[in-house]
Amino acid sequence: MAALHAAGTGPARPGGPRVVLLHGFTQTGASWRPVAERLRALGPYEPVAVDAPGHGGSPLPRGGVRAAAADLAAAGGRAAYVGYSIGGRICLRLALDRPDLVRALVLIGASAGLADPAERARRRAADEALAARIERDGVARFLDDWLAQPLFATLAPAAAGRAERLANTPAGLAAALRRLGTGTQAPLHARLRGVRAPALLVAGALDTRFAALADELARGIGPHARVELVEGAGHTAHLERPAEVATVLHRFLAAALRPAPG
Repeated sequence: MAALHAAGTGPARPGGPRVVLLHGFTQTGASWRPVAERLRALGPYEPVAVDAPGHGGSPLPRGGVRAAAADLAAAGGRAAYVGYSIGGRICLRLALDRPDLVRALVLIGASAGLADPAERARRRAADEALAARIERDGVARFLDDWLAQPLFATLAPAAAGRAERLANTPAGLAAALRRLGTGTQAPLHARLRGVRAPALLVAGALDTRFAALADELARGIGPHARVELVEGAGHTAHLERPAEVATVLHRFLAAALRPAPG
């Protein structure tokens, strides 16, 4: 089992519930710092940011999303799990494979994978091309094009965390695309009813595609799931509106992690 790099994000009140934060592609655990700082100010939480396989201080992925979820379980333990994009897909798999560890689940800008085999094949081909570009051109040049995509049009350069992204390596990012991309992942739509934990599906209100996917995930999970849209945010809501996202997380976690009446 590969040991993922996990780091606390600052002082927490003793005994506060652990909240494990998993970032998206090309980011690192440092991407969560603005949200984690605000979350600690709102409640007695212990935020722990984990570097996804192939990112930051974590090793290359040893397998697909299933293996990544097992490695995340070892790093995070019993906790509330918050994942963005690729991190959301890994957290979702963890919630299905190890419901005993997931006290609450928050997915931001995430999906259950691609149900259509042809679409998965196209995505695998596209991700392979991207992986080859990273290996050829390096991380800095790749990031110029990656962050210029329309998907990130609402993300201000000052909030993009480019310096943290440059800590990644071509080998790590290429391996993450090849092993953890949506084209290689087994779709999870048919298993969504197996999510037992309270679930919150978050998307930026300006990100219409993932707002629709959040609704789809909530319907699939069932009545213990709900959707929250972050006004004024696009796909990277946690980077664009960290204060608002922290407030959304606190409101949800305060209720989801409340001890059962004795």
